[in-house]
Amino acid sequence: MYSFNLLFPLMDISNNSFRSSLPDIRSNSNAMDISNNSFQSPLPNITQYVVFSNGDTSNKSSTITSRSSSVMLPNPNHKSKKKRANVSPIPIIGLRSDQHNNDCQNSQNIYEGISKLELPELKNAPPSYENLFRSGDSKSKQFMKNIRSYNSMFSFTSMGGKIDSSINKGNAPYIFRLSGQNYHSIRSLLPGQGFKPKFSQLYIYDTDNEIANRRTCFGGENQRSTSNSSVLDNDIIQDLKLMLDSNNVLVHSYRMVRDCFHENPHVNIKLRIIGRRDQDGRTNNLPSASEVAALIVGDIGDSIDNRDIVVQTSSGSLRRISELHPSYLPIQYPLLFPYGDDGYRVDIPHRGITPSSNSKRPNCTMREFFSYRIQDMDHYFSLILNSKRLFQQFLVDAYTMIESERLHFIRSKQQILRCESYENLRNQQDLGNKDISNVIQCVILPSSFTGGARYMMQNYFDAMSLCKWFGYPDFFITFTCNPKWPEVKRFLHNTSLHPEDRPDILLVYTIEFQKRGLPHSHICLFMHADSKRPTVEYIDPIISAEIPNINEDPELYSLVSEFMIHGPCGAENMNCPCMVDKQCSKFFPKQFCNHSSVDVNGYPLYMRKNNGYFVEKSGVKLDNRNVVPYNKYLLKRYQTHINVEWCNQGSSIKYLFKYINKGPDKATIVVDINTDSHQEKVVDEIKDYYDCRYISACEASWRIFK
Repeated sequence: MYSFNLLFPLMDISNNSFRSSLPDIRSNSNAMDISNNSFQSPLPNITQYVVFSNGDTSNKSSTITSRSSSVMLPNPNHKSKKKRANVSPIPIIGLRSDQHNNDCQNSQNIYEGISKLELPELKNAPPSYENLFRSGDSKSKQFMKNIRSYNSMFSFTSMGGKIDSSINKGNAPYIFRLSGQNYHSIRSLLPGQGFKPKFSQLYIYDTDNEIANRRTCFGGENQRSTSNSSVLDNDIIQDLKLMLDSNNVLVHSYRMVRDCFHENPHVNIKLRIIGRRDQDGRTNNLPSASEVAALIVGDIGDSIDNRDIVVQTSSGSLRRISELHPSYLPIQYPLLFPYGDDGYRVDIPHRGITPSSNSKRPNCTMREFFSYRIQDMDHYFSLILNSKRLFQQFLVDAYTMIESERLHFIRSKQQILRCESYENLRNQQDLGNKDISNVIQCVILPSSFTGGARYMMQNYFDAMSLCKWFGYPDFFITFTCNPKWPEVKRFLHNTSLHPEDRPDILLVYTIEFQKRGLPHSHICLFMHADSKRPTVEYIDPIISAEIPNINEDPELYSLVSEFMIHGPCGAENMNCPCMVDKQCSKFFPKQFCNHSSVDVNGYPLYMRKNNGYFVEKSGVKLDNRNVVPYNKYLLKRYQTHINVEWCNQGSSIKYLFKYINKGPDKATIVVDINTDSHQEKVVDEIKDYYDCRYISACEASWRIFK
């Protein structure tokens, strides 16, 4: 048996941990046993790599045999920089031997971040309202199934992002996905002439028919709702209306405006939703009605703060509100904040901070605030965490707030980021252009912003530098989260929640978030230089693309049947997500092959014998041609979809690294209007980023906790 070392680059694109300059790797003969996670010594001066060595000589272990190959592939290291033979491993905590310590290690960074926070607990919801979340009876199920519709029905503001519901087809778990720039807009107090009331106007206009108006506005057109209006229950709507009228300070403010219009229909009233609080945000987050809003009769005075929301009587236009306003979330999610509790405030100090403290960052950041708020708390029932589909929407909304604040800061610092702009102006003068006022300055999104195009390109170059140093990677692994893992089931035990209802716990070491939801990681695995075997015959002991014999290995047969079978697609299922132009985009089913080989482009063709084994799914028999390549030991260990591909070819390396560092899901539409050949096109990379990116609830959770 051969012993081999595997170099595992943990390419974390979320914290920009790679750089082109590589550290000095010292020689060390120590190795570690991948079968029991035993480690001997640390790797000095490097934290991005883990080196594996397989010393297991059992007949049942996944080892490389000593068979020779008649098909020799080109050595991928012939142009690579010479590297030292041995690399010492990084000690990590084994999953088998010390699971508790491993869990503590993984959660340490999160709790270190929130331990310096001191926020008041949200007030317990009224018992009758909390019962809608917990009871599990028919009324509760109907409410939870349509909770996004009910929340939209009572929301004061509208969302500016585009909700993409096209992915929620078939039997896949529900995923909330948002594209474009997200923001909240508020309307005037009264609708314009000839228009129906919407959102906050429903709290003031024609309240005698309020329930019918709400159903007509949010159900009839089915706007941004996952449910049809016919299933919305009038009793639930009435209960929610009474609950908010009794408890929500924001609702009280709008009802006060309603009463003023009843007394004098022609009065010119403006509602000022106050953006500042006098009380300490560490101890109080439940303002009184006078702290939340004030009525302004006549002209606006000089006391208006720049974050205050001033709602006109009848302006006929939407007004965007600031993400920094304390009521930004309560007016969008009245069902999650039934009392109108304050959301994020810019003036919440960290724990122990006093006016005399000398701290560079004394206040709580927006990311820290949301990391704290979406934690499970003992002896407290969180409406946010138990709101199912509305929780997904809340997570996406929360992260877009964080992202918007960061991008606003970058846009305001363009002069600092673009010092070379003065050189560009000088070049225009040197070219004889006397009028340089028309020279358009670009808006740059720097590589320090996670997820931007420059950031991804920087990571791609870093990955190629690793490839130059260590040679071509040998295996490409796609590791997908499994919502049926026992840890997830234990966490959701004795609750009515499903795994997709808690995207904050469905997180793996993630590099990409699919449009269809479940997070997954892409891993390039480098074997040690002394153990690289660029021959086809060494593929079969490591990678399999066949259905195992159910009698010889029933456990593996069950796992392959559940996780590693593609389809059915094609003529048997034209609605399969992989179908593009009536063909499978993954090129399944493959062809039968008696031996593994490599095609003319350097891509492997795995052994798929026509041995009669099959798996039946949806009434269709699927044989070896529909098996996704896997490693049986990884599959048994992690029990999820783990695709393992052999990639030791120069023609596929650039594609793999670009695929890993391609960034979040994007969709681009370009419309040119009144194109002037003499006018330079304005390049706004921040706007381009907003227009193209998609955000799902899983990615939002990942970014908030990072």
